[in-house]
Amino acid sequence: MTAQKILKILGEWEGFRVGTVGPAPGDPSEVWIELTAENGSGRCSGCGSLSHTVHDSTIRWIRELPVFGKTTWLMITRRRMLCPACGPKLEALTWLDPYSRFTRRFEESVARLCKVATHKHVAAEYGINRKTVKNIEKRYLQRELGPINLAGVELLAMDEFAIQKGHRYATVIVDPTCKRVLWIGRGRTRAAIHPFFKLLGEDGCKQIKAVAMDMNSSYEQEVWEHCPDADIVYDLFHVVAKYGREVIDRVRVDEANRLRDDKRARRVVKGSRWLLLRNRDNITKPSDQVRLDELLEANRNLATVYVMKADLKELWSFRDTRQAQSFGDQWYERAVQSSIEPLIKFANRLAGYIKGIISHARWPLHTSLLEGINNKIKVLKRMAYGYRDDEFFFLKIRQAFPGNGA
Repeated sequence: MTAQKILKILGEWEGFRVGTVGPAPGDPSEVWIELTAENGSGRCSGCGSLSHTVHDSTIRWIRELPVFGKTTWLMITRRRMLCPACGPKLEALTWLDPYSRFTRRFEESVARLCKVATHKHVAAEYGINRKTVKNIEKRYLQRELGPINLAGVELLAMDEFAIQKGHRYATVIVDPTCKRVLWIGRGRTRAAIHPFFKLLGEDGCKQIKAVAMDMNSSYEQEVWEHCPDADIVYDLFHVVAKYGREVIDRVRVDEANRLRDDKRARRVVKGSRWLLLRNRDNITKPSDQVRLDELLEANRNLATVYVMKADLKELWSFRDTRQAQSFGDQWYERAVQSSIEPLIKFANRLAGYIKGIISHARWPLHTSLLEGINNKIKVLKRMAYGYRDDEFFFLKIRQAFPGNGA
């Protein structure tokens, strides 16, 4: 077997035969391989039909993976076939994308390295431009991920994440059953997430049974418009976080202001923010436990809102909707009878969302997995020092969360 035949087998350049092979003139660190078409016919890159007429051709230099550590270039005759249906079209090749100056094998190698390294380091490794690395990886992700498959999706979880500084956000929608990212779009308004439901289609919307989210009215209204039969499920994390900001923080500040004449007691109350926001089970230091007990024993209002926070979390532990509803009604009555203004205001506002909280008994969904996704998104942004191309960034997120079955 000749060296050319061995090289062709190893190279897998379908439709081409190997011609001359040798070092680049004046540069022994590079290898040039000449490839010529084996026959006069070729497939149209538009419709895939076989054409026997060559419209025109030109010489192209294509980067291949290194051979024995040497930078390798392919010199090929790139043809445009005269397709009866499409007219002049580039010849379709299994190992080379249209208009690309890199073989698919080279691009796949670059894309695999991009999973663990920055574009800057990958560019230095292969001796190519940083922007070229990004374009290669984007083409690879588009080819590998393909269109989003929304078939069979019945449950959704949606949340926002910061995409840039200056309160610029995007929305991520996930299938919580398999932790697969289904869709990402810039913004957190109804208009921003409308394209997802359009992509889902009328039949797909009818299949949606429940959607987990925070108390975002924009998300809620859009879900109700397209999936009127779906249950809205409000997430524990966001409700309790809102309680911490609007009730515990407000009461703590009010109590500190009331103790203006007692500087020592005022200082203790003002410095207790993080202690009051933590769950008692998470306080491991004995000194912190003692501080919390003394604080709650000395201040009735802080003790009330702290206990009410723990009871509020119990709403998400029920698996019977009637029991959950009964417990919710009792919690509301205790809140409005507490005479604590921030707690009463919060309870009245929460009453409009109670149905979505009770729905958790039927659909035990939560957006905590989205918090994990958001943390991974932050890592992706740090590796790239930010993204200016939304489509590429969203492809990277989809690649990072293909689902448990992938």
